[in-house]
Amino acid sequence: MNHKTWGGRFTKALDTRVAKFHASLSFDYVLYPYDIQGSQVHAQMLAKQKLITPQEAQLICDGLTEIQAELSLQKIKLNEATEDIHMLIEQLLIAKIGETGKKLHTGRSRNDQVALTVKLYLKDKYVQINHLLLTVHETLNHFSLQYQHNVMPGYTHLQAAQPITLGNYFDAYAQMIHRDLQRLQDWQRRMNYSPLGAGALAGSNLPLDRDWVARQLGFSGIVSNTLDAVSDRDFVMEFTSFASILMVHLSRLSEDLILWATQEFNFITLDDAFATGSSLMPNKKNPDVVELIRGKSGRVFGSLMGILTVMKGLPLAYNKDMQEDKEALFDTVHTLCQCLEILPPFLNSLTFNLAHMDTKANNGFLNATQAVEMLVLKGVPFRDAHHQVGQWVLEAIDKQCSLTDIIGATNANTT
Repeated sequence: MNHKTWGGRFTKALDTRVAKFHASLSFDYVLYPYDIQGSQVHAQMLAKQKLITPQEAQLICDGLTEIQAELSLQKIKLNEATEDIHMLIEQLLIAKIGETGKKLHTGRSRNDQVALTVKLYLKDKYVQINHLLLTVHETLNHFSLQYQHNVMPGYTHLQAAQPITLGNYFDAYAQMIHRDLQRLQDWQRRMNYSPLGAGALAGSNLPLDRDWVARQLGFSGIVSNTLDAVSDRDFVMEFTSFASILMVHLSRLSEDLILWATQEFNFITLDDAFATGSSLMPNKKNPDVVELIRGKSGRVFGSLMGILTVMKGLPLAYNKDMQEDKEALFDTVHTLCQCLEILPPFLNSLTFNLAHMDTKANNGFLNATQAVEMLVLKGVPFRDAHHQVGQWVLEAIDKQCSLTDIIGATNANTT
């Protein structure tokens, strides 16, 4: 038996192996509320444009509301023979309300329907991710103020370099997250245009009101070029790019905290509620939360590379390859939300060993650059000052004393 939605010109049923390979219902079912949202507005537009009656539109919308409730309560078994969530909902609607359900697809293709549904999904997830990211930013800002006077070693090349404050350290990450927020918000502005009404690629001769649909769904406008509307996945590539840069920042912060939790650094003490132990070594306390954040960055980077590779050689307009945009996108959203949700409580659980940080900042000749600048202010050329302080550092190492002791002795001998 042919698929009723597109089988009119086919004389053979689809091979079951092809059907299984072709299907996306196993992962795109998460889009059901967004497909229903778009379909209800589309039905209302069809009635507004007198392509169906108001009564038919109401029957369609009521049927879709019932289907959404049934899907949310998991009352409907997902049939592997159904190609995707869009076809499943249409078939359920026809079974529920009869012939009127067949009118819902008037003036649209699955090409523009899918693009709309994914955008509605991302519009919803934008709100969630933006909120979580703001919480991370607020946490880092709070720490930057709380610890603005607490001194610690700063590092370059993972070598102690100059004294900084713990507050300054957290402010650096707050600045990174601020840029991530800007990227996310810029992305949302670019993606917030509706593709519905573009049809398969060339629009429709029916009197559709694309702008009305866009306004009802909260879009800023429509994608004007119909070829672009159905073939564009820039918004997926850009989102996964944003996500990858964000995960770089979270992974770098995680790496610092992992190092700080070691006995060698001992800058932080992990809370028992946010650490794990070893199944063999009873002395261990492991920073698994930030290790997982560091590790999950790889999943997100992979999603970006995946969608770039899918899209790089596609001719206009829609191609089935673009079905491969969803699994990686859904995983990226899920991974981001997991990491952003756990990070603020983890940070708030930490105990900072401030006295130890202060001691380390005052050892190891971290005041060498300050000594160079002191000589420069006295008129010594920078290169000469740099060389002189380097010799003082060697002398301090040899005598096993501080750089301050050497400078003090030198000044005493000079006077």
